[in-house]
Amino acid sequence: MARQTSVTAVLSSTAEWLYDMQTLLDYPLLIFAASFVVLWASAHIGGVFHNKSRFMDEADRNDLASVVTATLTLLGLIIGFSFSMAISRYDQRKDYEEEEANAIGTEQSRTDLLPDAAAKRVRELLKQYLYQRVLFYETRDEHQLQELGGTTTRLQNEMWSTVQAATKDSPSPVVALAVSGMNDVLNSQGYTQAAWSNRLPLAAWSLMITIAIFCNILVGYSAHHRKILLFLILPIALSISFFLIADIDSPRGGLILVQPRNLQALLDNP
Repeated sequence: MARQTSVTAVLSSTAEWLYDMQTLLDYPLLIFAASFVVLWASAHIGGVFHNKSRFMDEADRNDLASVVTATLTLLGLIIGFSFSMAISRYDQRKDYEEEEANAIGTEQSRTDLLPDAAAKRVRELLKQYLYQRVLFYETRDEHQLQELGGTTTRLQNEMWSTVQAATKDSPSPVVALAVSGMNDVLNSQGYTQAAWSNRLPLAAWSLMITIAIFCNILVGYSAHHRKILLFLILPIALSISFFLIADIDSPRGGLILVQPRNLQALLDNP
């Protein structure tokens, strides 16, 4: 029993740690500051090891230079792959915003195929739903997002019930088109939600940061003189790279965000 409790506690602590790490990645400026401090300190640690180590001859220096070059090359490749992964996820979020706007716009046109009472009700609900979808892209407050989620689910259920009732009252292939369009509206929201949850894996971040620390330690260790500028260039460059990757990968944090231009245009269209 005690062992089971300890395992549960470890799993709970791990889940909390992963949640905290994912939350931290939503603040790219904090990523920049934290990574700069850690990497700058790593370079200085490498310099301390250099001062305490024995004198290296020319062969040792050549071997060390090869190791530093290989490690920096590996780090560059990993940063490039991570940046590519973040860009692909950002593009996916943009594509689903366009698809969602197209699905809602198509359903708005197909409401004319429903009986008059059902068509009027569905148009009203779609207008409210469209407003909620625009807020989903623009809101950063977690409490408001929870409220939006509840409102969105309620509107989806009401819209589906309305078109389903219309189908039962007036079953025909024409009315079925409106039902199919509503199904696309609901599916597109699910695809969007999944895309926003698809983030760069924490394992990739851990690997990238670990290799960056090793690189800075090696650069500090291989330096002939402990110049301030030398220990600043690589940490600043890597911190900017991490900031950019975190900014693009974060759906709601940072500066580079997916704007609901297609949804807003549809909302502004009377």
